[in-house]
Order: sequence, then structure tokens, then C-alpha cells
Amino acid sequence: MPRPSQRLLSPEIITEAAIESVDETGDFTMPGLAGRLKVRPSSLYNHVSGRAEIVELMRAQLMAGIDLRSVDGSWTDTVAALASEYRRSYAEHPRLIPLFTAQTVKAGVAFGLYNALAQAFSDGGFDPSATLHAITTVDSFVLGSALDLAAPEVQWATGPEVNDAMKAALATSGKNPERADAAFEFGLRVLMAGLVAQSPRGR
Repeated sequence: MPRPSQRLLSPEIITEAAIESVDETGDFTMPGLAGRLKVRPSSLYNHVSGRAEIVELMRAQLMAGIDLRSVDGSWTDTVAALASEYRRSYAEHPRLIPLFTAQTVKAGVAFGLYNALAQAFSDGGFDPSATLHAITTVDSFVLGSALDLAAPEVQWATGPEVNDAMKAALATSGKNPERADAAFEFGLRVLMAGLVAQSPRGR
């Protein structure tokens, strides 16, 4: 009598299931992944060591989608292009971001982006300490902007607590993703102007 067929597993299949779970619920568990894949939880551990490894596999998958070929031109052009690519890559799965920020970056592919940013800031005359601060600032801005895409279509309710200045601002607000995209472009211009002001070499 033939053995019943079993669902094939791999780190890639487990990673995809974890991404789907986070997209739907904001998190994942090992038993939950096993149920989604219709296998026993113990079967997952034949392919991954546990939750932490899965988080890094998800990070690696998203970071691999960043096109580093756009890195060309001045250091400011490079930083702006990398920031836009970084956000674009994370935009489809913004609910993964809290999981990533809670864990040390280990995925080798992630350092393609960070190495390119470090080189750009070095080319801009930033010393190592300022380079790290600048990378952290870009990281925070991009991740926050990507997370903003998961906000409700109408992010702020109006009511008696809202003053006239805020009401006027809200009257100009579109719905997501248009509002979030416009805010990102505005923020990127402001961020780049601040970084240029901090650079010993200017643009």
C-alpha cells in the first residue's frame, strides 16, 4: 500500500507562509505556520531553527527585492534612490516591519543596502560616527514611511478637539496610498536637505 503523500517543505515555502500570516494577522507562530502548511510543527524544525531564523529569512526576501543597480551618480542621488527602493520593497508587506525592528539584522543580503548607504555617506564626507547616525536616520524614515502604508485610508478623525490649523491640513489629505506616497516624497526632500547641510562636502 503506497504511503500517503506529504507536503514538501523548504525554507522558502515556510518563509512564504510566514509572510502570508503576518500580512493577514500581523504576526506568526510556529504552530500557526504548521497548520497553514498542513504539517506537524516538528516538521518545520527540519528546515528552520525557529522563529528568529524565519524573521531573518523574511527580511532577506524583502531586501533581495531592492534594486541596487540604481546606485549611480552623486552621493545624494545614491541615498535618495536607495531610500525610494527600500520603501518600495517593503511597501507590499508593511506589517513585517515591527518584527524586523525587534531583531538584530543578520541577513547577509541586507548588507547590500547598508554597505551602499555607508559608501554614499563616506563619499559625502561623513565620518564613521556620522555615517552610522545617517544610516539610522534613513532607516527610521523609510521604515516609518512604509509602515504608514498600512494605516487606515482616513488616518485622522475630525472632532471638536481638532484646531483650525489641523482642520485646514486635513482638508488637503487624500486617502492611502496617495497620502502616504506624497508624505514620503515630501519627507525625502526634507531629509536630503538636512543631510546635505550636515555633509562636509555638500552635494
